[in-house]
Amino acid sequence: MKNLDNIDLINSKNFDSTALEIFKYQFQNNEIYKKYCEQLNVKVETINSINKIPFLPISFFKTTEVLSTKNEIEKVFISSGTTGNESYHHISDLKLYEKSIKLCFDKHYGNSSNYAFLGVTPKPTEKPNSSLIYMIDYLIKNSVYNESSFCENADELNDKSLFFEKNNIKYIIYGLSYALLDLLEKSSFSFKKAIIVETGGMKGKRKEISKKELHKLFASGFGTKKINSEYGMTELLSQSYSNSDLNFKTPKTKKLLIRDINDPFKLSNFGRGPINIIDLSNINSCSFIATDDYGLIKQNGFELLGRLEESDLRGCNQMLSQY
Repeated sequence: MKNLDNIDLINSKNFDSTALEIFKYQFQNNEIYKKYCEQLNVKVETINSINKIPFLPISFFKTTEVLSTKNEIEKVFISSGTTGNESYHHISDLKLYEKSIKLCFDKHYGNSSNYAFLGVTPKPTEKPNSSLIYMIDYLIKNSVYNESSFCENADELNDKSLFFEKNNIKYIIYGLSYALLDLLEKSSFSFKKAIIVETGGMKGKRKEISKKELHKLFASGFGTKKINSEYGMTELLSQSYSNSDLNFKTPKTKKLLIRDINDPFKLSNFGRGPINIIDLSNINSCSFIATDDYGLIKQNGFELLGRLEESDLRGCNQMLSQY
């Protein structure tokens, strides 16, 4: 693979050339992706820019094993969709995922080992196939602070947070959006030094609200202005983070493009519309994914604006997935 799986070597200068090499590799080694490209009459030799690379609809992860390797599968991550509608990401190299977790975190916050972490999510034993919980567990285990942990209740979260506050320890509380709101219905907190990283949305447990409104509730309830967001998904190995301004930054392994709502094969580097993601960490599955998310790409980052409407999804999927 000529070091295509060495994500440490990726930078802004070689991103496009590496993406084109990975495209060729996955075209040759990923049966599902190859069939999809052939259905579109794509000729490998004609693909000379990343905007010409076909993006696999994310729905393929619900119905097929999307793999570019014959190596043994170490873990299967399963999305938290409704029964029968889950996505499956078959992972053949957990060390690569862990390397990506650290690379993405360190790019935004600095060395992850120097932070303490608290998780307001189910524990790994409760959700062993969650990529998000695996990520939080990895950060907890690799922190220099042994007090890092998953918190089962408000009292534990409060006690540990106040310990970190008292001892001037930098700490991050990762929480599923709905779980953090559940806590705030029972208690209020004063975590002036905490960074709250919300992620995962409401998972059908609560009515969806805007990120801006959500951040306002968290800032008031947790007593900190540092409300951040994490954007990741079961089907990808890279994450993006935003500060309180809701402007997400991409790590060096990741690039977003906007596809035209009426012509999903027409791509733009900037603007508003459905999001396509290149994730070069996804070397062993597929690095080129057409998501169902809707966003705005700007010069200095991107914003998430929600999900595609059901009617738009059906139209896009019909055009993309005629295979």
